[in-house]
Amino acid sequence: MSVQVNCPGCGAGVEFKFGSGTVKVCAYCRSVVARGDRKIEDLGKVAALIDTDSPLEVGMQGKYRGSRFHVTGRAQLGHAAGGVWDEWYVAFPNEQWGWLAEAQGRFYLTFAEQGTPAPVPGFPQLDVGERVAVRRGFEMVVAEKGTAKRLSAEGEIPYLLQPGEQVNYADLSGPGGSFATLDYSEEKPQVYFGTEVALDDLGIPKTAKKRTPGREVAGKQLSCPNCGGALELRAPDKTERVTCPSCASLLDVNQGELRFLMTLQPTNEPLIPLGSVGTLPEGPLTVVGLLERCVTYDGVNYYWEEYLLYEPRLGFRWLVRSENHWSYVKPVPPGDVDGRGKRRTYQGKSFKMFQKGDAAVSCVLGEFYWKVSVGEVVQATDYICPPEMLSREVSTLQLQASYGEDGIASVLPAEASEEINWSHGTYLTPLQVQQAFGLKRMPSPRGVAPNQPFLYKKIYFTWAWLSLIAGVLGILFIVLSSNRLVYQKTFALERRTSVDQPPQVIFSDEAQPVELSGWKNIQVTVEAQVDNSWVAVEGDFIDENSGLVQTFLVPVEYYYGVDDGESWSEGGRSNYTMLSALPSGKYTLMLAVSGDPKGQPASITVKIHQGVPRMLYVFLLFFGLSIVPLCVLLYHWSFEHSRWKESDYSPFSSS
Repeated sequence: MSVQVNCPGCGAGVEFKFGSGTVKVCAYCRSVVARGDRKIEDLGKVAALIDTDSPLEVGMQGKYRGSRFHVTGRAQLGHAAGGVWDEWYVAFPNEQWGWLAEAQGRFYLTFAEQGTPAPVPGFPQLDVGERVAVRRGFEMVVAEKGTAKRLSAEGEIPYLLQPGEQVNYADLSGPGGSFATLDYSEEKPQVYFGTEVALDDLGIPKTAKKRTPGREVAGKQLSCPNCGGALELRAPDKTERVTCPSCASLLDVNQGELRFLMTLQPTNEPLIPLGSVGTLPEGPLTVVGLLERCVTYDGVNYYWEEYLLYEPRLGFRWLVRSENHWSYVKPVPPGDVDGRGKRRTYQGKSFKMFQKGDAAVSCVLGEFYWKVSVGEVVQATDYICPPEMLSREVSTLQLQASYGEDGIASVLPAEASEEINWSHGTYLTPLQVQQAFGLKRMPSPRGVAPNQPFLYKKIYFTWAWLSLIAGVLGILFIVLSSNRLVYQKTFALERRTSVDQPPQVIFSDEAQPVELSGWKNIQVTVEAQVDNSWVAVEGDFIDENSGLVQTFLVPVEYYYGVDDGESWSEGGRSNYTMLSALPSGKYTLMLAVSGDPKGQPASITVKIHQGVPRMLYVFLLFFGLSIVPLCVLLYHWSFEHSRWKESDYSPFSSS
């Protein structure tokens, strides 16, 4: 039920359309009118709204999960790092309210937790990066902790908004896009839980509201207050800092008004010119800025470049260049990253810590969506799972305090914000970047990048499949081989009296020649009951027709005994030798038997098999298949060693 009152400031009519609305901003004098039980109260005036080019506006209607809602009002809050964000208020049936926060082109719809929520830490005890149970059994990561200032408002709002009030807050991120805000403006922290949403989820098309003239993404022309040179803002509704290409001045952007901050040291021309449009994995993006950052290890500075990319539909992305290696980087919700210590998990993949350090901004060029300054420092940690990289940045505005009011947000003290950001990078080759932006040439990479993929891993899978096939073929070869006994006979031995006695010569019977098939190997086995003795059988296969002679030697020895109470033995009472295939035919077998007369057996048994399976051939095939993979493995080891040599967390380190 609507309620009509008069504004205490100007007397104009103010209508509260929703029964649970608490305050409303007078459309005529911008007074914040509070509706109490006894009287109407003027809480003060709010400043004019800053144009954030939002697609939302008061009075819109939408639908969420089947329930209709009305956009009743919004508040604008100032962030310590500069800029503002909008907080829209949507009324559902049965006096239920939703908070629709909008920041950097993203939307988060939350609702006040009902009942008794899980206890949460106080604001001073809250740490960025820690996990907090906002619901019993459901933990979320503290992504940002800060103090905001209520700058302006419009429409009808479901709480007592005090113009200029500073409020402590914390934003939390959970898995699957879940989102929560802890509001410390009251004695007891208020918990608002919800999720990231798209305008399509709310039934509001992104083209619902036309852009304000003069703020098109195509660019806005301004002049440098230091040198008068022309500037073009390519993301005018998002830009907080911009550098002049003529005099290298760092300028603060305040709704299109430029303010000189400092003169930067000249830098080399960017490899990718500002304003270039490149077709990258997510589509066309425009290069709007360039940061140079560095970390210091053992007194040595290591530099890299970060190109800021922008596209209204996607928001901001990064293209990172280090040692002429490239990565395409996009933000990820902290709640989607799991794990502790030196391991992190994202989208089912495990990432290992590579390096950690304080990254400082050493040069700025172009425009940026936060109030960046030379010397700004973040604590950066990189985790790798080539060709991917997860990066964690923790920033606090205390590190910018030395720049005074020019280096911080004018609405908040420097120490009022702490934030954790996660990003996901994918390795790109210089050729991919060159083709994306239509450049003529790109410098060659140096060394091995942390997330550079090893290009020859597929050979391991190929080797595994071929080895499996070879193993199957080997088994089939064994199973299907004939392994046929073609000859067997026992020959009596004459008694030997001396080792030097000439060998006993034995011939196979002419009536029982050895009949061999062609293209099949030959195994000659000799069995002899030697007893601490030996015999040696030297034989020949003789083809009387062709005169072909194939010689072989089979020694048989067996010794045993007891030493110091322990029995031992060596050798055996049978042995064999393998021969290659002979032409098919009938062969005479000649044997010359010699040996030790002590323990000499009374006879020997000779067995001849053909088509005997030999695992040696399978092993030779496996070895042949493994030569190239082994070489690749050695190169892979060298590649990984080069990758990790600059890391304090190298698996090759002895520590």
